[in-house]
Amino acid sequence: MRLLFLAVLRPHTGNAVTAQRIRDHLEAAGHVCVLKDALDYDSRSEVAELIRAAEVEAALALHAYRAGRLLRGHGIPFGIVFGGTDLNEDVTQGEKQRVMGGVLAEARFAVAFTETMKAAAGLQWPHAKDKIYVQTQGIATSPSTAFRWDTFLQRVEISPRAGDAHVFLLICGLRQVKDPLYLVDAFSEWHRQEPDVYLVIVGPEVDPVFTREVKVKLKSSAGVRLAREMPQGDLHAALRHCVALVNSSVSEGMSAAILEAMELEVPVLARNIPGNAAVVRHGATGLLFSDPQEFVQLAKRLLSDPALARDLGASGRAYVRAHHAWRAERDTYQHLIRSLEGDADHQAFC
Repeated sequence: MRLLFLAVLRPHTGNAVTAQRIRDHLEAAGHVCVLKDALDYDSRSEVAELIRAAEVEAALALHAYRAGRLLRGHGIPFGIVFGGTDLNEDVTQGEKQRVMGGVLAEARFAVAFTETMKAAAGLQWPHAKDKIYVQTQGIATSPSTAFRWDTFLQRVEISPRAGDAHVFLLICGLRQVKDPLYLVDAFSEWHRQEPDVYLVIVGPEVDPVFTREVKVKLKSSAGVRLAREMPQGDLHAALRHCVALVNSSVSEGMSAAILEAMELEVPVLARNIPGNAAVVRHGATGLLFSDPQEFVQLAKRLLSDPALARDLGASGRAYVRAHHAWRAERDTYQHLIRSLEGDADHQAFC
């Protein structure tokens, strides 16, 4: 079957990585998957032309609003995958909430990453709750063997006067919902006391205006560095050299970076929000903080207690392998897409 897959495909973002992984699952089942960036299309009429030109029989959208709204009314069966922003942010805006309700009315199925996300969607759109499935993100990491940690440190201008650098890595696209500046002041104060600790923020410049704000702030922030996005293999290799993976987001659907760090046995320090607490059990598979001061306390604890770091890493990896299996994710998406095939055949017959 020929499928149109619409997603927001900014390079090196979680959405792009997830979309590529799902496309691989579908193509492994023999489908032709035409993956397109939803941001390249302003209207449903443009997508109608794409559907005709690509001769697709069914469709999938990653993100109920940004991508899903473009699939309404075309007469082909489709499913959607909820992101984080659609359920955590867009749903609070009346018009977007109404549009997503219309998308769900037409969709044959919807996928949520967690039971909490499914419940939230069911409360917003009761008419659709029976078509929402839960499938966690499937994780597989691939650290680059060519990555050089010393080269990376030079690139972000880290050269401690004595001893090794203790680096905390915050991976995120530069946009407000990821809140990369949340920890900066507290971390800078800690760095002034202990000059070998560093926070490195890595990710694409998603929001140009906010990116300028971040760069201005970091010019006067000791111990905090900004690095451009990196190939996934290099990012996984860099994680292995870090004290911990940091997440300071205001909201998350399911952070692939957190799960990848866990799979690599790297401790996770995450802001205590529902999306993070759904995958990080405090003191067991990672550590959750509620404010910048608590983050610093927990970061210091990790540095002073190597046994804790090892235990968190091992437990995190065990959790990911038990609950975020790549094979289970593949089986789910291949099954759901098969459910569209009968609808596509019926449309063609009619």
